[in-house]
Amino acid sequence: MTVEVKVPALPESVVDATILDWHKKVGHGVSRDDNLVDLETDKVVLEVPAPVDGILTQVLFHQGDTVETGEVLAIIDETATAASAVVENATTQQSTATETQQLAGNPVVTPAVRRLLRELDLDPQKIPGSGKNGRILKADVMSYLDQQETDETAQELEALRSDEADDTQQQGERLQQRVPMTRLRARVAERLLEAQQNAAILTTFNEVDLQQIMALRSNYKEKFEKAHDVRLGFMSFFIRACVEALKKFPAVNASVDGNDIIYHGYFDIGIAVGSPRGLVVPVLRDADQSSFAQLEKRIREYGQKALDGTISYEDLSGGTFTISNGGVYGSMLSTPILNPPQSAILGMHNIQQRPVVVDGEIVIRPMMYLALSYDHRIIDGREAVQFLVNIKESLENPAAMLLGL
Repeated sequence: MTVEVKVPALPESVVDATILDWHKKVGHGVSRDDNLVDLETDKVVLEVPAPVDGILTQVLFHQGDTVETGEVLAIIDETATAASAVVENATTQQSTATETQQLAGNPVVTPAVRRLLRELDLDPQKIPGSGKNGRILKADVMSYLDQQETDETAQELEALRSDEADDTQQQGERLQQRVPMTRLRARVAERLLEAQQNAAILTTFNEVDLQQIMALRSNYKEKFEKAHDVRLGFMSFFIRACVEALKKFPAVNASVDGNDIIYHGYFDIGIAVGSPRGLVVPVLRDADQSSFAQLEKRIREYGQKALDGTISYEDLSGGTFTISNGGVYGSMLSTPILNPPQSAILGMHNIQQRPVVVDGEIVIRPMMYLALSYDHRIIDGREAVQFLVNIKESLENPAAMLLGL
């Protein structure tokens, strides 16, 4: 009996997907839930598992092809067990055993990364691991491959330059390389352009003294990590401060739909995260109902998912307000752009020790510039300024914020 492997249902906003990579070849034995193929959409990479045990007898689309929901990707013969499957499984088991021996003494890797290393025939000793205790992540493998491609391109360009050096007619030409955007990069570009064209974006700025928060973290970070098995970062303070400000200024938590304004009675905070494939914004749902420890754990989980390329549609959908932290890359000041259909976004920046005046005296304090970009169609300048001042006050007096004062 043959079984069709179809493109799974894509979200309403996603029209199609691109075949990124096949993990099984025609004639290979497959087990139920084995990842057969990766589909790249404009948001995430989607894995398509095998629905049954059997032999992959036919592949109908190839790498780079565009597919839509319900189209048949491949055919599996679940009755073709006999010799081929036995040989395939034996080969896989032998390969796994050999690989286990080869990886002895090397950084620990997850099963998904181990499979990737095996399929790409890569030596784990050559790949620097960025995970805990040197663990090799999927993102490390992708970065290693990207670097290899970059090196190969550089070698090709150097060879081209050498060939042209003897040709006096082409000495004045400059080289260039054209590469297609990834679907994620193209979608990010589309959304940024959409935001600029469809919203009246303004940005207001302020600065915040983080002395109290840094003292709080310093005093309790060890106890916090021991009690909750997660580090106490800055982001949870900013999320809590934003939630408190959003409660006071509901227009900042609203969105525009045609001629209507939709006021959200919940607080789903998007956290902009850089990944090897580009910027993604996973959403912390009902952030007002989460403790600091829960927020930090969810942030850590999303950060790991971004590195591993395992963020799902559900992780990215929705959101009523976004926080972007350019400070992790060294940014001192920027104007963040809206994440449609949201009406505001907070930009965090680098913390710098700077001289400031406190109670008439010049002191050195850890200062950060804040930027709030907002849609002036529904948020007045007064509201935007007061919203940002409210965040500043909460961060400069975290004890009052935590006590609900």
